[in-house]
Amino acid sequence: FWCLPDNYEIDIKLEPSLLDVRLALHPTFTNSQVQQLDGQTDLVRDLFGGRYLPGYIGLNNLNKTDYLNCVVQALGHVRPLRDFFLLAPNGNDGDTAANDTTAVGATNGKRKMTSSTSSTTTPTSKTTIPYEEFSPIAKSFSLLLRNMWSPHRFKSNVDPHMFVQAVSVASNKRYHVGRQAEAGEFLAWLLHQLHLGVGGSIKKKKKKKKKKSSNDKGIGDGTSIIQETFMGNVEMTTVVTRRKRRGEKAALTMMLNEGGSDAASMTNNNNNANNEINAFNINDYDDDRAGSDDEETIQQKHQQRNILNSLANETIIEEETTVTETQFLQLTLDIPEKPLFKDEDGGLVIPQEPLVNVLRKFDGVSFSDVLAMHHHQQQTTTTTTESTQEHGTIVSKKRRYKLKTLPNYLILHLRRFKRNGFFVEKNPTIVMFPVKNFDLSSYVFPAEGGKRRTLPTQDQVRAMSTKELKKLLIDYGREDVANNAIEKDELLQHCLDFVSTSLPDLLADKYDLVANITHDIPAEVGREGTKHNPLEEGSYRCHVQHKATGQWYEMQDLEVTETMPQLIGVSESYLLIFERKGSALCS
Repeated sequence: FWCLPDNYEIDIKLEPSLLDVRLALHPTFTNSQVQQLDGQTDLVRDLFGGRYLPGYIGLNNLNKTDYLNCVVQALGHVRPLRDFFLLAPNGNDGDTAANDTTAVGATNGKRKMTSSTSSTTTPTSKTTIPYEEFSPIAKSFSLLLRNMWSPHRFKSNVDPHMFVQAVSVASNKRYHVGRQAEAGEFLAWLLHQLHLGVGGSIKKKKKKKKKKSSNDKGIGDGTSIIQETFMGNVEMTTVVTRRKRRGEKAALTMMLNEGGSDAASMTNNNNNANNEINAFNINDYDDDRAGSDDEETIQQKHQQRNILNSLANETIIEEETTVTETQFLQLTLDIPEKPLFKDEDGGLVIPQEPLVNVLRKFDGVSFSDVLAMHHHQQQTTTTTTESTQEHGTIVSKKRRYKLKTLPNYLILHLRRFKRNGFFVEKNPTIVMFPVKNFDLSSYVFPAEGGKRRTLPTQDQVRAMSTKELKKLLIDYGREDVANNAIEKDELLQHCLDFVSTSLPDLLADKYDLVANITHDIPAEVGREGTKHNPLEEGSYRCHVQHKATGQWYEMQDLEVTETMPQLIGVSESYLLIFERKGSALCS
């Protein structure tokens, strides 16, 4: 703070009344304070006397920015991402602010933050680049999260106008005030911008076998906190069926193999048949010069030529299979459509589908139809006739997905909105899902030759050397425990506790719900036959859980109310964020 016009700096230690201003404008956190956030149970007061719980406060709606508020609320409760942006202004030395009077946890009269429990892991701010070099959207996102989790607010809500302005500029007003948008698309865009904003690299697409992966959007391997938290691997098998002209070479192959009577012999050609094709001259069939052959031989050649042309002009169906492995930050799921006809009472019954049925897309067995891209059709129509005859026309395209590895935090996007040339439709199908212990082990297929990691027994742990014990902890993200242990007995005890508590959940691929974003539209009673846009008329809500008490909260702009987990599992969910069990201690 500076005093004008005298132009001298005011020492906060001498003027403690300015401390509240700094804490409200630019709060900072230390490692020990971030470590205690999930155990915070005491309510704090704002300057107006209102009570609120840090991290569970409302955000102002700046005219149709509810989708942005819900995405920020959901990401603000993903622990590794939250800790990273809370500690980002401290650089790589988060504990240096422990003695700073401007830290959030500093004693300030009755506003000292207390904690009932604490975690066993000390989070660190591993910034890829210095905080000063962050992009504007990454800086504003960090400031917004620090204001949401600060116990020193002037009032018990936060205004996200700086973050909204940064989003509007970075998206070239694609996500702007007064314009409703899909939360799923905005989440994918925001994760990519934050990945680049904190120094993440852009990885060029790599071609495997024949084709590139359409889902690889330039994301590298673990170059930012975004990838370390949300990135998984999936194998995509694409089967393309084409209709094409057989061609003269294939026709000659059929004629040389059993006289062309068996079409299946094309796939069983031997080297002798290929040599005969190479030595064969197609013009020999047209050699009808006088004296070259007798009349019977000429007729036989004409007959063989007609057969060759007939076989060459036949239309055949050809399949091509391509296998590509790529990364993902979120999985998009297609949900069943609502019934076309009304029931006996004259209304539409909203179907209910369990999430395990929707996840069949990634069971590694089922193929899903994929429509040919419009630009590919345009490109096919503009190519030459010879190229079209060589490559053929795509009849159908099918894909099969196999999940190779799952991230610690899994994002599921339920595709509810469908656009056509006239209006936007919403699928109201309710997808039921468990809030705890969601088992995904049956959907994970390790790489070829790879096996699932097995749980070591206590006897095997006791037989390990010091180097092997440290490697066990480091492989599962417990590097801090491995480095802080001095004696082998202490290290062995940490490994035994880890193997018996957290490691079984990590290896079981079980997930708990962290955040749920739903989309609601007004009732259509009395509005039948009228055109309305469900995306513009609807609104978003977010559900998050307070881990210390297990209480779920429903957040819609400025309103924060308690809710029951039974109601969350049957809501019109749009985005789901799951946390791997045991990953909170290893993040």
